[in-house]
Amino acid sequence: MHRLNWDDLRFVLAVAEAQSVAGAARQLGVNHATVLRRIAAFEDSVGTQVFDRTPRGYTLRPDRLRLIAAAREVGQAVGTLRLLADGMDAPLGGHARVTSTDSLCQTVLPEILSEVRGKASELQMSLISTNSHVNLSRLEAELTVRPAPVLPEGLIGETPVEMHFAAYAAPGCADLGWLGFDGTMRRSRPWLWLEPQIEKHAVVASADSFLVLRELAARGVGKAVLPVFVARNDSRLQRLDIALPEDLATPVWVACHEDLADMPRLIRIRKLLCEALEMRAALFAA
Repeated sequence: MHRLNWDDLRFVLAVAEAQSVAGAARQLGVNHATVLRRIAAFEDSVGTQVFDRTPRGYTLRPDRLRLIAAAREVGQAVGTLRLLADGMDAPLGGHARVTSTDSLCQTVLPEILSEVRGKASELQMSLISTNSHVNLSRLEAELTVRPAPVLPEGLIGETPVEMHFAAYAAPGCADLGWLGFDGTMRRSRPWLWLEPQIEKHAVVASADSFLVLRELAARGVGKAVLPVFVARNDSRLQRLDIALPEDLATPVWVACHEDLADMPRLIRIRKLLCEALEMRAALFAA
């Protein structure tokens, strides 16, 4: 076995996760040839072939699953070590990646990140918009701002605000059918409450985004349960006199992976994000 280049692990894991060289190249922002070269270098280092070359592309060999699992653990450890080294006694600068839902990314978070930048001009922030949970243990992002009843295992954070909900429809559309939740939103508190209340045929359309549901409602497709902060200032919608349970309110977490929780830089950024959200508590309230 030759000396390993730990950075090659990123390419191996990306191909294993994407299940294709092209998908790994898109994920890593490199070209196809670079991925092939780094895979070949890793296989040469460990002295064994990790992927089968087939007409359909690179596929992980079944007998290499344990190797990939070990590589994933090493990759996590190396990434954590780098972040810890960067954060110790460092000024509030560098690059911080924050993931959140599209609803928050397209409403309150741009203004909040602008305020944070005003207090830390050397800090560069990336806002990653996705309604799927980003794996912080794989360091796809350092921080998450995300509504959830409880934090997933391995994350530590605070809940500066709660996200409240109400029913909305376009004027004259209160008697239309309901708009349903799709994708990961089917596990949300509002849908777990609403679904048993309605007949399946009463769902006229569905979406996996509150922003899309808002647009469907505004165009008269149906009525929707929406976060108050998403709909309250939309002149195309009217709030309906439908009583929703108080326990639909969902905490909004500002969190990071437990291995990074003591990094001074991330502690300060979390504090700034929490303070900014607390200042906007009225926007989220029912």
